[in-house]
Amino acid sequence: MNKQGLDGFWDQFRQKYGVYLRLLEAMPADRYQDQPVPGLRSAAELAVHVSGTCVRDIAQGVATGSITADEGAEPRLAKELDKPGLIAFARQCFDEADVAVARIGEAELRAIVSTPWKNSWPGWVGFSIMNDEFVHHRGQLYVYARLFGVAPPFMWSYAENAAEFRPATVG
Repeated sequence: MNKQGLDGFWDQFRQKYGVYLRLLEAMPADRYQDQPVPGLRSAAELAVHVSGTCVRDIAQGVATGSITADEGAEPRLAKELDKPGLIAFARQCFDEADVAVARIGEAELRAIVSTPWKNSWPGWVGFSIMNDEFVHHRGQLYVYARLFGVAPPFMWSYAENAAEFRPATVG
């Protein structure tokens, strides 16, 4: 992946993130702390993990050369945030990731990035991992939404996103 590829990836990811925000908004406030599947994260824990660790921390880590995510702090933060707080956190994390991605160039994409997961990889690999993690966990949230009696947003309904997450218009 080069900078042009990153820019295209990020534009597509921005639109996916808009659908993710709509999914978080659709979840019932009183179900965020539920664990519908024993041993798996609650919806709140998934939102904190996806928004913070998978999106913000990976983007910032590629920009700086070191991912410093603290997954151990996620459950505590998830318990502290109510639904509006979780959605605000998700939006803030995207904004911080967006700033980091704008700073990333060819050198950062080629540079080796250290991680808290006892491995390192070139910066461009971080975005592949980000996408894999995002899609995987968003799928979990789709299942939770259905278990909570909510129809999740159609996964490709980008035009229904908030303005800043809609497809860019040409012309």
